[in-house]
Amino acid sequence: MSLSSILSADAIDAAMKDCQAPDSFNCKKFFQQCGLTKKSPAEVKKVFGILDNDASGFIEEEELKFFLQRFNPGARVLTEKETKAFMSAADDDSDGMIGADGFVEMSLCPKFIH
Repeated sequence: MSLSSILSADAIDAAMKDCQAPDSFNCKKFFQQCGLTKKSPAEVKKVFGILDNDASGFIEEEELKFFLQRFNPGARVLTEKETKAFMSAADDDSDGMIGADGFVEMSLCPKFIH
């Protein structure tokens, strides 16, 4: 399964264009632009499964660096600052990992969207 089977390819492209420069990535804005905020929890969990590269059930900081490359293989790696900001936005228990439920909550909960 690919991300474009869940999210519109045009929306993914638009979101990717907005964060090409280093330190320009904002997970909340990216989720809005790619259409993830309008998906059902089940669809968001499918996206999580695609992003969980090692199928551990969690997205760890090392995997998070390559987040954009899961949407487009030629994309840049997230900077350390972007990775830390993303992790802190989604890692409620500060264990260094984002679980599926936390990812769904972050993606769909209005308190995270600015």
